[in-house]
Amino acid sequence: MSDESATRVRTEIAIPVLASLELKETADYYSRFLGFTVEVIGDTYAIATRGDIEIHFWLCAERHIAENTSCYVRLKDVDAMWRQFVEAGLKIEAPSDRPWGMRELYVIDPHGNLIKFGQRI
Repeated sequence: MSDESATRVRTEIAIPVLASLELKETADYYSRFLGFTVEVIGDTYAIATRGDIEIHFWLCAERHIAENTSCYVRLKDVDAMWRQFVEAGLKIEAPSDRPWGMRELYVIDPHGNLIKFGQRI
């Protein structure tokens, strides 16, 4: 595909799909600590949202897949998000400035998925 034809296709949104070893545990964690609303939870798939953030989860029996998966969520105020997580009882390090020009906060869910929350410095 040429660069010209790629620019004619309008992309609406990208949604990460992460592995979950147990969908109910995933749903509870994202709801309780990260402030997500669980929109769908089935036997093999779940969907959680928080504002404009949407993450899908698929049931997976192999922990190493989740432990080698991540997604990046761009925010306007990563420090405010961190404070909300701490108030909900999550024990995580405060955001920090990275050499690539982003202020970032890292969350590892119970199954090993890395969620990076960041904002431009």
